[in-house]
Amino acid sequence: MDTFKDIISSKNPTGISDYFSLYRRLDKASRENPPTYDKEIKIAILSSFTSNGIKEALYVKCCALGIFPKIYVSEYNQYMQEILNPESGFYRSSPDLVVLFIDAMTLWGDDYFEPYRRSDASRKEWVSEKTGELESLIGAIKAQSSAKIILHNLAVPTHSPLGILENKQGFGFLEATEALNGSLRETFRSDRQVFLFDYDAFCASVGKHNLTDHKMYYIGDMKLSLNHMPALADKYIAYIKPLMSMTKKCLVLDLDNTLWGGVIGEDGIEGIKLGPTPDGRPFWEFQKYILSLFERGVILAVNSKNNFDDAIKAIREHPYMVLRENHFAAMRINWEDKISNIKSIAEEINIGTASLVFLDDDKLNQEMVRSAYPEVLVPVMPDDPSLYLKTLMEIDDFNSFQITDEDKNKGRMYAAQKQRKEIQTTATDLTEYLKQLETKITIEEATPFTIPRISQLTQKTNQFNMTTRRYLEEEIRAYSADAQVIVLSLKAEDKFGDNGITGVAIIKKGTTQWEIDSFLLSCRVLGRKIEDAFIAFIGEWARKEKATRLVGELIHTPKNAPARAFYQKIGFALREEDSGKTLWEYDLSREFPFPDFIHLNRKD
Repeated sequence: MDTFKDIISSKNPTGISDYFSLYRRLDKASRENPPTYDKEIKIAILSSFTSNGIKEALYVKCCALGIFPKIYVSEYNQYMQEILNPESGFYRSSPDLVVLFIDAMTLWGDDYFEPYRRSDASRKEWVSEKTGELESLIGAIKAQSSAKIILHNLAVPTHSPLGILENKQGFGFLEATEALNGSLRETFRSDRQVFLFDYDAFCASVGKHNLTDHKMYYIGDMKLSLNHMPALADKYIAYIKPLMSMTKKCLVLDLDNTLWGGVIGEDGIEGIKLGPTPDGRPFWEFQKYILSLFERGVILAVNSKNNFDDAIKAIREHPYMVLRENHFAAMRINWEDKISNIKSIAEEINIGTASLVFLDDDKLNQEMVRSAYPEVLVPVMPDDPSLYLKTLMEIDDFNSFQITDEDKNKGRMYAAQKQRKEIQTTATDLTEYLKQLETKITIEEATPFTIPRISQLTQKTNQFNMTTRRYLEEEIRAYSADAQVIVLSLKAEDKFGDNGITGVAIIKKGTTQWEIDSFLLSCRVLGRKIEDAFIAFIGEWARKEKATRLVGELIHTPKNAPARAFYQKIGFALREEDSGKTLWEYDLSREFPFPDFIHLNRKD
């Protein structure tokens, strides 16, 4: 019998028929022998028209990513009945992700073809009315489910019965459709559970005149051609990756013929192509977009076979170099192979290789890294540099549901880490080094401002994470409102800069026993005794509230080896052990040692 991986690797689907074929094989295999994927997701698709093909394409794409999907598709045009009935199959499917796809023709009804039967005022009322209807439907879903919700906006029609006079109307048909899109954007702008998918932009990208197979529309009410379903599934995947904690953190870049045209060792700083010229502009604008990624929190690194002095001179001195030395958290400019450098970069930054994206113009280097580290995303770079920017813009692996202040400053935080390592090499011992850092930590209970970052850390932190329990913002918000649960964030800073919120603890209070549900720390502040200070703070709080025991669970995962010795090292006693799980207990009649070189600022 074929395994899932065998089936996925057997064919590279190029058309919708391939997706149908692969789906049938995968579905049959899953029923005969359910796959043991680490990641599973439940998706519900609610549509106002026949949407055959989206389930099949999305299923295959999820499996190819290593995610086992369970996809519920509502019956034809039954989205409203499904949403308003708490006992519907939709709610019974307990989705993690909901897609609500209602098209413009459905919302306009007969007025889609005769919009000027309505007055300008009536069309304005239509915008308000439909905004309210959709807000009400979304509210009904949120009352029953904590799933993330993708709401499609409307594809603005390309036709008007008034032809070239359409834009001369007081409040025309197309303007009303655009206004509804704007109204939906404003309505859900601050809603962290709902994401407005720009279906109008998607339709424009595939060509609105090619959107529908008109014969299939009249036969089966298929308003989106089967041929476009794989591309639409790709758009949904951009939401699934962050939901499954599969986003990338670091962009690793080659230099020659990647960040600039030419070879610095041969052409010299004056001869490389970079700047506002026809052959330099592709690289110049490519760097500008990379800088925009850095400013939203993507870590940058260099992996280049080059003479260091030549390359660093270009980085520091070329007048059109956008990315400077301070933008890179790690630089490997040497004559080592790219594979060794990739490993070294990940170790220096202290993240897993699965968090890396590697861009290199050389096909051999691409294949070498792809083969050595399949978990590293290595896009196929086009031969034409004018397509570099397009290629980078199409990478959806840096998406997240929330960009926090910590995200925005992450690149700078990692760059500051290099300075910390410099004083580490001159310090005579670890304690002296830690004292020189002048570390300050701020511990506070969760607030509306910190909940997004707390959720994000539970989703992303793998190495120093005792239980690796993943929590959505809605779940963190519910915990923080529970009087028997304490949700804490920890912010760390030192003389080199502010690391932002880098630690999280979730504690369930009992009369005499407090249980640590989650205890984690970002890898970038690990090893500075901050974790010791954090647990000491929790222990002291528990003691003040008359608890006698602090209990912590350790669940072994492939990535959390750095966390496994912590409880024992800090003085917990082993209480239970069972197949990859251990339970540790601390007797609170003993005080926790608090590192005297860490200054604690508690926010009550």
